[in-house]
Amino acid sequence: MRWQGDEQSNNVEDRRGAGGGGFGIGGGTVGIGSIVIALLGSWFFGVSPSTILNLLSGGSPAQVQQAPSHPPANDQETQFVRTVLRYTETTWTQIFKANGASYQPPVLVLYDNSTKTEGCGMGQSAVGPFYCPADRKVYIDLTFFRMMQQRFKVGGEFTQAYVIAHEVGHHVQNLLGISGKVDGMRNRLSETEANALSVRVELQADCFAGVWAYHTNEAKQIIEQGDVESALAAASAIGDDALQRQASGEVVPDSFTHGTSAQRVRWFTKGLQTGSVEQCNTFEARQL
Repeated sequence: MRWQGDEQSNNVEDRRGAGGGGFGIGGGTVGIGSIVIALLGSWFFGVSPSTILNLLSGGSPAQVQQAPSHPPANDQETQFVRTVLRYTETTWTQIFKANGASYQPPVLVLYDNSTKTEGCGMGQSAVGPFYCPADRKVYIDLTFFRMMQQRFKVGGEFTQAYVIAHEVGHHVQNLLGISGKVDGMRNRLSETEANALSVRVELQADCFAGVWAYHTNEAKQIIEQGDVESALAAASAIGDDALQRQASGEVVPDSFTHGTSAQRVRWFTKGLQTGSVEQCNTFEARQL
């Protein structure tokens, strides 16, 4: 992936080395079984496990203070993240402007192990990158990218950019009011129906990541040979069916929350090939 020398975003909080503390759990006691459920659920939903723990214990997401932050480091890995974030800012600003709207970029938080959020509990590196709609921030422990290489045998900079763009896709959904509507619907749905709705949310974020890649490549020619294949391999590796098969050897479609490998590849590809936000309407798609 070509990115060196391009403009970098300043919307980064680097909390690495600041310390994050432990789980902040409110509302009641939580046993080890709930913690296991929270960790598994957080992987599929892409939210902090303590958010799930709070709900399991009868509480609500805690409002907490931010950990101290300091200017981002200037190593190549940090520069890469800041450059990709800037790509997303430029692309989505242009798309929103073309539709008569104003894009408000998210802040990206770099952290080690755990960190506090405003409204989504305690972020844990075990859940991977996640977006918190309450504070409009994307949270990433960069060790996740090394874990992807070790666990799923997928890597490369464009793959990492896809992961970041997917989380920014959730921010776009938040700005468009999609996240709020979905949250309002979940309370009226059964668990299976809610899971199916979550799949459509996640697949749309994959499609938005593809839209980002299309427009950024048009402007910057960032994609090199093999980049798309590596991103598609990553999308396939983190499909619900692939994750469940790897974890237990059993696939339970009713529990899917992110979509199958084939679905994730299909929707990222649709965004990448069309560059059209309108083509990412997973909620009205008859076939995912």
